[in-house]
Amino acid sequence: MSFLQDPSVFTMGMWSIGAGALGAAALALFLANTDMFLSKPKKAALEYLEDIDLKTLEKEPRTFKAKELWEKSGAVIMAVRRPGCFLCREEAMDLSSLKPKLDDLGVPLYAVVKEKVGTEVKDFQPYFKGDVFLDEKKKFYGPQRRKMMFMGFVRLGVWYNFFRAWNGGFSGNLEGEGFILGGVFVVGPGKQGILLEHREKEFGDKVNPLSVLEAAKKIKAQVPASEKK
Repeated sequence: MSFLQDPSVFTMGMWSIGAGALGAAALALFLANTDMFLSKPKKAALEYLEDIDLKTLEKEPRTFKAKELWEKSGAVIMAVRRPGCFLCREEAMDLSSLKPKLDDLGVPLYAVVKEKVGTEVKDFQPYFKGDVFLDEKKKFYGPQRRKMMFMGFVRLGVWYNFFRAWNGGFSGNLEGEGFILGGVFVVGPGKQGILLEHREKEFGDKVNPLSVLEAAKKIKAQVPASEKK
């Protein structure tokens, strides 16, 4: 117990423990800001997307297969992480800015949400210039559903996205489930396939609108059999 009689030894020991704890915290922060521990997305097959059940958000909802959205003219589809999230509203506004050009191409813009909470979808509509449908089984967020929990709040990229959206004047709320990550799809008509699949890797990881437009330009309109010569 001689070390108790020598304060310098005790102080050195405490400094060592403190330095070790600081080093461990720094390492944890570094690792949290790499992609090492992020769940890797599994690409969706066209057949998987086609078979998804969606519902309209009317008083008397209609259930239909997702392929109706794109089977004739293709579509751009946003899988919204949470309609009340200001980051999601920012991305919705970015996609909506493409609406005139998508209209010229004859390509519709849609969104799917995983739940209907209060007026959240209605409050989302000013940011999104397209029809919104309900994906109760969260299939558009799969086939391997990914979540970002509280680790997201120590990622520098997420904080950068927060400040970008705040500076852009976007605001939101905390209503609804917001941990299951979303994405954006550009799907061609018929069997042309998935032309773009963007999977959100962290909160606010939005798709590049120019990539969406370039993918939409590759869409080949499906000519009905009755009109073929």
